This record gives sequence, structure tokens and C-alpha cells, in this order.
Amino acid sequence: MIDEYSFILKGRKALNINNHIHKIIIPTPFAVGDVNSYLLKGDALTLIDAGPKTPEAWEALKFGLNEAGVRPEDVEQVVLTHHHPDHAGWIDGFDNAKLFGHPYNDFWLRRDQAFFDFHDTFYLERLKEEGVPEDQLFWIKRMKRPLSLMGSRPLDMTINEGDVLPGHADWAVMETLGHAQSHLSFWNKETKEMIGGDHVIAKVSSNPLIEPPLDPSMGRPKSLLQYNASLSRLLKMPIDIIYSGHGEEVRNVHELITERLAKQHQRAMKVLAMIGNEEKTVYELTVQLFPHAYEKELGLTLSETIGQIDYLLEDGLITESMDSKGIFYYKEA
Repeated sequence: MIDEYSFILKGRKALNINNHIHKIIIPTPFAVGDVNSYLLKGDALTLIDAGPKTPEAWEALKFGLNEAGVRPEDVEQVVLTHHHPDHAGWIDGFDNAKLFGHPYNDFWLRRDQAFFDFHDTFYLERLKEEGVPEDQLFWIKRMKRPLSLMGSRPLDMTINEGDVLPGHADWAVMETLGHAQSHLSFWNKETKEMIGGDHVIAKVSSNPLIEPPLDPSMGRPKSLLQYNASLSRLLKMPIDIIYSGHGEEVRNVHELITERLAKQHQRAMKVLAMIGNEEKTVYELTVQLFPHAYEKELGLTLSETIGQIDYLLEDGLITESMDSKGIFYYKEA
């Protein structure tokens, strides 16, 4: 069975991008398709991201490492761009490696009861204030569906903005929040290369997802505003190439980001037109924006709508009010 799968994997083999980066393409069960891991050679042999925890992904990961002349036990460090299961699955497969990532990863990797209680309370409050009907509140449980595809070992060390990647002094750590509250990118100023996770993907725009805050005392993170700020930061950097978490490398970085920010503004203006002179909830707007998708992907579609609401509020184009039931309503300013 492994031999047959290895034959299939030859179309996905590790790609020797240059003398220090090796790309490994890994299948996932998610709609986004394959995910990319990167083997980074330097003072420490480092794997950035580790695919979802499926048998197929593990075979692909081992195959790709073998193509680079490496065994899983040779890997000294595994580094996460973020905690989502298509990136953080096979962290359990590298017994000799230390695990590094943003502090937020540990919420999901440890998965203790206190976190789950906070997680469920956070989403219950959000769904209620968004005007989601009670018969749709089962989505709180669905938001934890992919946990079986995620690794379960805690971080050995946290890294964040201002650090350098351990064992790779020429790679700076950047906090690029938005798509995830744990998202990091890695920037090499000398070569003008970035390993960007899901921050910038060539063919699709990343979803800024609503996630609980790192500090439970803080309010809901405004993911789209975070994401726009993280993207805008890249416009000031001389980036030649981004090695993305999905799909091909991104080379026209500034052009693509400028286009993405413009399209996001257009989506916000569409939401503004939908609001008009009426008062509407996030749920009502989500049903209008995604009439065919909201029932199957309520979490994703609500996140998208909330992002546009945050954007419009930030620009003073709409106002927010709360009724006696704690439901927020929005109308044009």
C-alpha cells in the first residue's frame, strides 16, 4: 500500500527551491487542497508546518523528506506558522525535534478543559450577539470538528515579533495576525524571501477568522482589521517571493496585496449598500451575502461578514446598537 502511495506521491515530491529551502506538498481533506511544508537547512534542520494528522499526509511528509535526503528523526525543529489543523497535524511525528510557534498555539495544542469552556462561551456570546437563531447554535460544537487532525504536544518554546528563527539567524520572526490569532511569517532581509504560511496565497484570499483572544479578558479580535494591517505592512518591504502555505509561490507581492485590499474595500461597500437605511444583524447580512453557503459554512461566512462590519465601523460609515436581548444591529451612519 505504501509503495502504491509513493508512486502517486511522485507528482507531489519535495521541490528543491534553492540550496536552503525544500518544499514538500502534502494532501489534506479540506477544501483548500494541498498544504505546503518547508524544510529549512541551516544551523538547525527545521521543518516549517507539518500537514494534517492523516495517514496520507504522513506518508507524503515522509516521502518529501526522503527526497531531500532526510528522515523524520533527523529533523531538529518543527516551527508552526499557525495552529490550524492543516498545518499543525504531524507535530507529533518528530520525537527528536523541539516545537516552536506563537504563544496562541498552546491553547489548541494543550486543549485543556478551561480552554474549551472559554472557547464555547466565547462563540456562544458571539453567535447570540450576531442574531443567529437558537436552532443554529449547534455550530459551536462543529467549530471543534478538526481537532482530531491536529497534533497534541505543547510548544517547547514560544517565538514572536522581534525574535529570529532559532538556528537561522538570517530569518526574522514577524507576527502577521488576521487569518489566525497565532499567525507568524518568517522574513529573510538578505535574500528578500518570506515563508508566509496562509498570510498571502497566490490564487485565493485568506479568510480572517473570528477566534477567541489570547487574553480572555480582551474583547473579540477584529480579525479583518488585523489582516489588513498585516498585509499593508508587507507593502513597505522589498519582498521578491513568498513561499506560501498553499499553492504556488507568490512573486508579484505588492501588486497582489494592493489588489486584495481594493477588493476587500469593494466587499465592504457592498455590505454598506445592503444595510441602507435599515437596521440589520450580522446573521441577516450573512444570509444575504452567502445565500447558498451560510448553512454549510456558518462559521466562515459569519467571520467574513463580521470583518466587513468591523471595517465599516472603523471608517465611521455605520453605527452599532444593541437591543434588550443583547443582539447588535447596524445601520448606515
